[in-house]
Amino acid sequence: MPAILIPLLALFLAGCITSPPQPREFTLIYSGNLDGELEPCGCSEAGNLGGIKRRVAMLDTLRRDHPDLILVSSGGLIESEMPQDRIKAEFILRGLSEARYDAIGLQWKDLAYGPDFLTRQPLPWVASNWRGDEFPKIRTIRRPGLRLAVFQWLDPKRDPERAMAGPGRAENDPSALLQAMEGAHRRGAVTVLGSTLPYALWAKRPPFSLESVDILIQRARYEEYGEPKRLGDTWVLQPGSRGMRLGLARFRIDPSQELTLVEHRVIPLPKAVGEAERLHDWYAAYNAAVKADYQRRVELRRAMAQEQGPYLGEAGCKTCHPKEHARWLETRHAQAFYTLQDVKKAFDPECIACHTLGFERPGGFIDPQLTADKMHVQCENCHGPSRSHAESGGTTPTAHTDWPKARVCAQCHVHEHSPEFDLDRYWPRIAHGPAD
Repeated sequence: MPAILIPLLALFLAGCITSPPQPREFTLIYSGNLDGELEPCGCSEAGNLGGIKRRVAMLDTLRRDHPDLILVSSGGLIESEMPQDRIKAEFILRGLSEARYDAIGLQWKDLAYGPDFLTRQPLPWVASNWRGDEFPKIRTIRRPGLRLAVFQWLDPKRDPERAMAGPGRAENDPSALLQAMEGAHRRGAVTVLGSTLPYALWAKRPPFSLESVDILIQRARYEEYGEPKRLGDTWVLQPGSRGMRLGLARFRIDPSQELTLVEHRVIPLPKAVGEAERLHDWYAAYNAAVKADYQRRVELRRAMAQEQGPYLGEAGCKTCHPKEHARWLETRHAQAFYTLQDVKKAFDPECIACHTLGFERPGGFIDPQLTADKMHVQCENCHGPSRSHAESGGTTPTAHTDWPKARVCAQCHVHEHSPEFDLDRYWPRIAHGPAD
């Protein structure tokens, strides 16, 4: 062979020989169940952990050390237990947009104020069995040499709409989710599934197979993160609630696609972490909104304290209308506030307005402790404020005397809240006398 051909042959053979695949590593930062904690409680040093300003500051630092990190939350960002929680929820969504999450799983509690409330902010929600089209079924995250597919399972049994005998907003059948996860896994993606179901259920009575799931983020534990576990070939991570910490999990992907956890640590968020400067205006606006809401509620309470208010309450109506009162006690109106408590919506202002008497009006319902006598749908919800009627001995008509039935019911029974309402069918359920 001519000498000149030998180097050419060597180059040709070298090009035909490929190097064996090398293991790859990636860093996953994960969290879950912020539970409406926009800022930490500073009453004690032990509780002074977390807050969105510190979270964003810590993530900025982590990205400097791990530029390709992947940031995932299993959801549960907001609460709806107090009237001011809606304000807090709005600012939580704004603040977390600065954290640059790659995927945020949807939980039922996140829907307390409806899907439209969530989609106002450009957050990467994912809800794999959600019936509507407001949220993607899958979030695909790409990094150099890596692809993650993130899914979220909404437990259909926990759907508040189903608890109120509605049709339900999440698919019961996991077939579509399983098919999507299997396809992503087959194409070489690392699959991540978020859920509020606990480890014990997945271990003993799983709702579906985890065969195509590489990483499962299970139900958050109160405040503290849990230790990673294995279920077959699936790594199970457990975030802590209230936003006090972040979890860091570093994984290695072997050429055979086997996933190995090479590092796991929990990152606390104490005061020493510092605060993201770019959230200064956001936090000032939040405090201003909370203050304005507080002052408005103070005025309502002041009005209640300075005057009796126009509402008499069902106990006052009973004095002259005992038979009608007895009939009212048999209706669902008399238990209306309890139904909100049953589905954990007793602090949602949009719901309270139609399940109490005179909510956010002088002399009306404030909360179960201060105004227990104004709970439920009472006589005056339909007939109108009646104090002047009672004080005149019945000569002054009640405020809604001239209202037709349809107008009375339409105060609450609108399509958005009562899509199956039919006046002719519903009226006999509450009819209680000649004044019907």
